[in-house]
Amino acid sequence: MPRLLHIEDDPANRLLVRKLLKPAGFEVVDAVDGPEGIRKAAEGSYDLILVDIALPGLDGYEVTLRLRAEESLKNVPIIAITAEGNRDTSLSVGCDGFLQKPIEARSFVRTLEGYLKGEKESISAEKSGKHLRAQSQRIVAHLEEKVAELSSANERLVELDQGRKEFYRNISHELSTPMTPIVGYTKLLRDQELGELNGPQLKAVGAIGECVDRLRLLIDDLLDITGIETGRLRFADLPFDLSECLQKAINSSAKLRQKYAQALCCQLPSGQMAVSGDRGRVTRAIEQLLENASKFSPEQSSIALKVMALDAGGFEIVVADQGPGISEDLALRVFQPFFQVDGSPTRAQGGTGVGLAVARGVARGHGGELTLQSPCNEIVENVSHCGSRFCFVITRKPY
Repeated sequence: MPRLLHIEDDPANRLLVRKLLKPAGFEVVDAVDGPEGIRKAAEGSYDLILVDIALPGLDGYEVTLRLRAEESLKNVPIIAITAEGNRDTSLSVGCDGFLQKPIEARSFVRTLEGYLKGEKESISAEKSGKHLRAQSQRIVAHLEEKVAELSSANERLVELDQGRKEFYRNISHELSTPMTPIVGYTKLLRDQELGELNGPQLKAVGAIGECVDRLRLLIDDLLDITGIETGRLRFADLPFDLSECLQKAINSSAKLRQKYAQALCCQLPSGQMAVSGDRGRVTRAIEQLLENASKFSPEQSSIALKVMALDAGGFEIVVADQGPGISEDLALRVFQPFFQVDGSPTRAQGGTGVGLAVARGVARGHGGELTLQSPCNEIVENVSHCGSRFCFVITRKPY
């Protein structure tokens, strides 16, 4: 059964060719434009290729030139089929035949069978050279036009990206302003400094306080990510004990682990771990890694936290989970702001998708880096067959 690739943007023409060829024993594969046709031609095996000349984007001449560059397609007959194309130009760029639309239904199958047997049309070298030069000039003009379009589109994307960053920065600042009194008054109510509360009132205020704390963290993350993207984020540079940050992050993320009945396996150096930098942001970054590990690990699994001193100074903090891991293509994107592996509104895990981007910015702001290894078969503090392994490095030394 001859296998034929038909590159044609008009669905009516594709249907007609299929109806004429299938009863004659042909297997027909359709491609709706030039790029798809080139991809399918390179990936499959075909006995003959039909190319419409008046294709959008890459036209049939350009598609034929590209197909003839493929070693596997050099001996495959390529037939131009068009109402507008030029026979000599078609043959010059590498077509073996030229069929004028509308198709002559009675002789169409017989004509293609002839091409399959080795029949081909020819053109003189002088004519071929002339048409190739004209086609080359047209392709250059086409490329110049596309380059201009891409440059204009890129400038627009840069403007939109800058506008996005400014929007998040402005909205975050606008939100953070009313948050200050909300946080303050909520704390006063929680501490009953504005009057004694009964049990149900305390419970209600406590629930409000938890929501306020979450909202404040979200706003802080948005402020930080816009600061990182615009280069305006400044980190404190004061000496602190990293072990205190680790303990605070462990305590803050404990509630989430309890929710999923997860165990935390720790391997921490004894004594103080002196570094310099922004204590609050480093704590939040570690907390984010621990929370991320809990969210994407199954219930009753284990999470590993391991800290190692570096010979050159600083520390490497490893957080490993037993989740499903992250595919290679998505692993390249998890550090991009607002990207989530499951970004649908019905996703199982919450969040805005900026936590890992902020954590990486914090690591880099402290002379280090945040990296991902997934899957990871290394045993980390008795946790084997890890789904994902994040390494947070901080290298700033104390004064």
